[in-house]
Amino acid sequence: MIEIVDLHKSFGPKVVLDGVNLTIPVGQTMCIIGKSGCGKSVLIKNIVGLLQPDQGSVLVDGKDVSKLKKKELFELRQKIGFVFQGSALFDSMTVYENIIISLWEKGLRNQKTLEEEAKKVLKAVSLLPDTNGNNSSELEREWMILKDKKPSDLSGGMKKRVGVARALVGDPEYILYDEPTTGLDPVTSEQIDRLIAHLAKKFNVTSVVITHDMFSVQRVADKVVMLDEGKIKFEGTPQELELSADPAVIEFLERYKN
Repeated sequence: MIEIVDLHKSFGPKVVLDGVNLTIPVGQTMCIIGKSGCGKSVLIKNIVGLLQPDQGSVLVDGKDVSKLKKKELFELRQKIGFVFQGSALFDSMTVYENIIISLWEKGLRNQKTLEEEAKKVLKAVSLLPDTNGNNSSELEREWMILKDKKPSDLSGGMKKRVGVARALVGDPEYILYDEPTTGLDPVTSEQIDRLIAHLAKKFNVTSVVITHDMFSVQRVADKVVMLDEGKIKFEGTPQELELSADPAVIEFLERYKN
């Protein structure tokens, strides 16, 4: 479970998070929405320890992220997959190298084990066929084609899927998605949304999705949180969001729903 307690974060005079309190239960998919600059990405970067709070705390499985030592933080991050906005793949690395980099950093060097992990997560995001032990020659053929491709060889949707595959390495308990459908066409956006929902169900991961895309919210969210001026303006189901009479919520929906 992720617990955010009285979280404050400012950059110079600009207050970004102003006393945020939020609980994300195990197995839930939560979408965090709000206007640009409202603190959505800052919030999830505090969860994974990429930023430190000015005040308050973020607890992951009862551990205060900001108080962890370097080794403890590294161990905690093994439980969290992070899908960056724009995928953030390393241009000089192949698909295979991008996916297994975290395992390499942990000291795993067994080629067979690394390849099996890469194949497993690529099958999970439907970039390799899931043959279930049958027609292994098809799997190997597709693997040989895909593994040595560079990000420049991939479409936007494929890059996003590789980014998600990288986040799945090591069977994380949590996956944080930062604007996963930004820059994608509607058809590809829907495919990514369906992938997020599928992975949440298949692996029972707790998912946090930062997005402006209200179609995505309807497709993947169990719960929605809206940030406005550093505070939580709304918390509820997607259906409750649609029925909200709060002027700030109504304004946001009118702006981003079309």
